[in-house]
Amino acid sequence: MQAPTVDELLTNGVFLQAMESAWQDSMPHEPSLRHEEGGWVYTKIATGEVLIRRSAAGAKSEIDLSHPPIVDEAVVVATFHTHPQPTSEGWLTEPSAGDTRLALAQGVPCFIRAEDGVHVTGPESRRGGLTGAPSFPS
Repeated sequence: MQAPTVDELLTNGVFLQAMESAWQDSMPHEPSLRHEEGGWVYTKIATGEVLIRRSAAGAKSEIDLSHPPIVDEAVVVATFHTHPQPTSEGWLTEPSAGDTRLALAQGVPCFIRAEDGVHVTGPESRRGGLTGAPSFPS
């Protein structure tokens, strides 16, 4: 079994629902309360089932996704987070240089939900497939 690709995750209902929930929870329409939300995407090794684990809420323009919880018989295949700050206030919606560096270092795609849709950075799928460490591939 292979790790899901970016395109496959973008058509997965479980993942898409998690992204939309994170977007709503990030309060994009509440200027004083906006913050990043996100989490990790896992694949069960035996079945290919996609699972989601959310992280603690982030700050105005950052979130820590560096310590995914271990999920039995599953591996991390992607991360996701929101960029709720609007372009009308001078914010960028696409991945930051830091988002890209982290996705490449972690070896999994990073999805970002913003006001203009979903952006992706990093590899096309988990480096090394479903083998290796249950968190990020080594």
